[in-house]
Amino acid sequence: MRKIQREDIHTVSMHSNLTEQAVDKALRENVYHDRQAWQKFLQLLFFCLGIGFTVSGLIFFFAYNWAALHKFVKIGLIEGLLIATIMWVVLLRVKTIYKDILLTAASLIVGVLFAVYGQVYQTGANAYDFFLAWTIFVALWVWVANFAPLWLLFMLLLNTTLILYAQQVAQDWSEVTLSTLLFTINAFAWIVAHRYRQKGAPKWFIYTMALSAICFATMGIVIGILDKFYFLFPFLTIVTAITYGLGLWYGIKSKNSFYLSAIPFSLIIIISSLFMKISDDAPMFLLVSLFIVCSVTFTIKNLIDIQKAKSNDT
Repeated sequence: MRKIQREDIHTVSMHSNLTEQAVDKALRENVYHDRQAWQKFLQLLFFCLGIGFTVSGLIFFFAYNWAALHKFVKIGLIEGLLIATIMWVVLLRVKTIYKDILLTAASLIVGVLFAVYGQVYQTGANAYDFFLAWTIFVALWVWVANFAPLWLLFMLLLNTTLILYAQQVAQDWSEVTLSTLLFTINAFAWIVAHRYRQKGAPKWFIYTMALSAICFATMGIVIGILDKFYFLFPFLTIVTAITYGLGLWYGIKSKNSFYLSAIPFSLIIIISSLFMKISDDAPMFLLVSLFIVCSVTFTIKNLIDIQKAKSNDT
């Protein structure tokens, strides 16, 4: 059963004879957060802030004292902090959420360790293999913890590794090829996260992966349309069409405004680039402008209608 929302209580109060005391009691029991919920929120907030400031302080410490520190001190301090963090995760008897946050901090410290190592021995802290090693060495922690922020860090590292690899090694890759790979990876993560949303995958992570896949698909198709024909362009177009179709079908079925806004806006950009490919003269600019205004207006109107229908259903 869906949790009672504030709007539900207000709707019932407007069409019934509920007293103010009954409405206030319903709001306190179903909407307002109690003292225990606020304490839990503040504990997690301050714990995350403490971990974040600690990692940031570590980075600034090395930045300001780089020349004065011996290379063994630089690496030793980070390794000691990393070992201490992992020991806390293993030995401390705390809630799983705190261990997951500590493990996320340890994953960030791994990146700091590789960056310091790269600067000390001049291996190149901005090379793709730096992010590749970072991705590989935290992969096991990501899989074991199954923590959404840690998965987001892993996906960010994976995308960065592919982008830098294309720029520094596979320079013969086209932008469409890179966009196809990035779209495939992020779309796969999107589908898997959506499939297991009932087992703890939060909506913000699902929407982040979906938005990443949509952005890479839009970039790849627009480049393929405006630049020149590439080998993987038909594959990217077909897979994107199937994915967008499924996304729109699910959005209409569940009345999800995210999919019914992100995918149509992507289609508007793609169709506009197709028009500009046909002609780039003044009448075509006017036609594209009118198309964008009309299509955006139509999309927003549909979103408002769906939101109203959803409110009436509840």
